[in-house]
Amino acid sequence: MSNALPLQTASYIGRFAPSPSGPLHFGSLIAAVGSYLQAKSQQGKWLLRIEDIDTPRVQAGADSAIMRTLEAFGLHWDDAVIYQSQRLARYQQVFQDLQQRHLLYGCQCTRREISLAGGSYPATCANLKLSQEPLAWRLKANGVSTAFTDLIFGNQQIDSTLAREDYIVKRRDGLFSYQLVVVIDDLDQQITEVIRGADLLSMTPRQQHLFALLGQAAPRYGHLPLAVSSPGHKLSKQNHASALDQWPLQHSLAAALQLLGHPVPQALSAAPVTEILAWAVQHWQLAKVPVTTEIHCSTFA
Repeated sequence: MSNALPLQTASYIGRFAPSPSGPLHFGSLIAAVGSYLQAKSQQGKWLLRIEDIDTPRVQAGADSAIMRTLEAFGLHWDDAVIYQSQRLARYQQVFQDLQQRHLLYGCQCTRREISLAGGSYPATCANLKLSQEPLAWRLKANGVSTAFTDLIFGNQQIDSTLAREDYIVKRRDGLFSYQLVVVIDDLDQQITEVIRGADLLSMTPRQQHLFALLGQAAPRYGHLPLAVSSPGHKLSKQNHASALDQWPLQHSLAAALQLLGHPVPQALSAAPVTEILAWAVQHWQLAKVPVTTEIHCSTFA
């Protein structure tokens, strides 16, 4: 099977990339709505990618349920849906290229050993030239910046310890890591701008660095505030956030827009979601999105 993706022609290409580990919840709806509005307000394409690379977490039927929910909210994607599980040969190709360029090394350290070393990986295996599997494979972090400019948060400075840490691109169990595949996918789909949750803010320099290693310019990045039930506890599948079908569509969409700094006019509060979404596309401004990583929202927990 070919790993080639269709050549894109739009000047703006955005994406929403949920993991099929459960139904769409309110926290994911915020990311979907924000990325959709940013794309459509610029007459761009909005692509859907199913990030099912972490197979132990995949829930049967969750991808279809997510797509039905997006369609119910009027969030219709352009072009074919891409599944990471169908692109393993492409990931292996890039992995081998990085390996041949001596940018990777095998690591035998356990999580406990890393935790005892202080929690940040101290490049213990960098010079051991390990080859006997099972091994985790780490990318040398030489050149990862500590600074970048975010479309919402402006100039950002991340912890230098995080920037220096050699990170895993292929796990000990043989699965490719999110950090590797998200860059390959964004590259192959020619994504020009990534609008996503603020929980990934600190990972941006790593991904920009990997784009550079692959000889391509990175997309622009903007990070949306996370809906949290309490400080540090985002609404997520891991935290058992409720599925969206418990609330009327208009209520959930209006709540997402409110959190994103675009309160829906009272006259539209009972309108079909297609009308609310059309209003949002017309009025969307990234500058109105609150510059905060977390917003308390217990209703959808």
